[in-house]
Amino acid sequence: MEERGWNPDMALGIPLFDEAHQALAEQIDALMDASDADFLEGLQQLIECLEEDFRHEEALMETINYPAIKQHREQHARVLASLHQLDETDIAAGKEAVKLVLPWFHAHLATADTALARALQAGAA
Repeated sequence: MEERGWNPDMALGIPLFDEAHQALAEQIDALMDASDADFLEGLQQLIECLEEDFRHEEALMETINYPAIKQHREQHARVLASLHQLDETDIAAGKEAVKLVLPWFHAHLATADTALARALQAGAA
């Protein structure tokens, strides 16, 4: 079964992260069902939101001298590079790429972002 959208199991316990991640998951999910006419605009909005979310996470990692910052940044950079390299004239390929973003996002939340959340929570304790 294909996992789509947001579910409460994805929450990391940091409201700012959880709200941003829920909005991104829902945005990705909606983009997968977008009409061809709306897809490019939605894709650009998704890229902008991902860039903002990644910048915020990376700033937090720098603040706490997070030991896995390099690997975490590399994951962000690979996803953004893939999205930036899409041919805007090939909507079908763009939709296929977006189909791959959601499973990546789920895995990234479950691994890299969970570890970051734990580090942030330990620092706040």
